[in-house]
Amino acid sequence: MPRGKTVQDTDILTMALRGYEQEIEKIQQKIAAIRAQLRGKASAKQAAVIEEPKPKRRLSAAARKRISAAQRKRWAEHRKKMAQASKAE
Repeated sequence: MPRGKTVQDTDILTMALRGYEQEIEKIQQKIAAIRAQLRGKASAKQAAVIEEPKPKRRLSAAARKRISAAQRKRWAEHRKKMAQASKAE
């Protein structure tokens, strides 16, 4: 079996290198296009910062109780499963 690189191996590697270089060029063009779009949107972003922030959404007491009860139920089920698993060992 011959040792070292064959002509076919170097040809394949050269073609692969060219293909990857082309992909790099395509990606760089896409990055440049996105950066150009971001530069154009800077004024709109600054305008959004000036606007008043939306008020926080507040939960009612009933909603907090429902959420709390649901969480306690989930934890109870979790503890029950953990207890069963430790008994099984």
